[in-house]
Amino acid sequence: MRVQAVIFDIGNVLIEWQPERFYDATIGEGRRRAMFADVDLHAMNDRVDSGGDFADEIARTAREFPAHAAAIMMWHSHWLDMARPEIPHSVRLLRALRARGVPVFALSNFGLEPFRMARGVYPFLDEFDRLFLSGAMGVTKPAPRIYQMLEDGCGLPPSSLLFTDDRAENIEAAAKRGWQTHLFDGPEGWANCLIAEGLLTEKEAA
Repeated sequence: MRVQAVIFDIGNVLIEWQPERFYDATIGEGRRRAMFADVDLHAMNDRVDSGGDFADEIARTAREFPAHAAAIMMWHSHWLDMARPEIPHSVRLLRALRARGVPVFALSNFGLEPFRMARGVYPFLDEFDRLFLSGAMGVTKPAPRIYQMLEDGCGLPPSSLLFTDDRAENIEAAAKRGWQTHLFDGPEGWANCLIAEGLLTEKEAA
């Protein structure tokens, strides 16, 4: 079926999301490895992405692991340093699609407070036709319900949706629902996919 809407993940598709890189630069790789071995920081972040309070979840985790408390609190105070920089070619693709009149949605595991912070730095986050954020939806990818909620919200047939995400499990869950998918491993491959679908010309996708 002809693509009627293009759906972008945000983290590692439009904005680099590398907490480990941040911690390696600030506390050193050895201390970072020890902390990540002791503390499931990604599970903490998942709770925020599912609608949990950003500050409260981080503070609670810091209290549970006092030996790492100061570094854990950096997840709150330095969150924008972890979510950087933007991926310029991906942003150009987003804008090129919109210039062609192609509806563009975001489907992202993203807490509400972190998203508020990010949109103050990255103007393109206000350029989507529709935002589907897990923090507002109360469910995260790859749970089937989040894909169903997007389908219900946009009213388009699943086979008309083209979705890119950097995580294979998220892509697989969308494909099971009949979505067209592209596993993001860099903007060049995504650009080629959009050209192949006839959504952009080579010039527009450059």
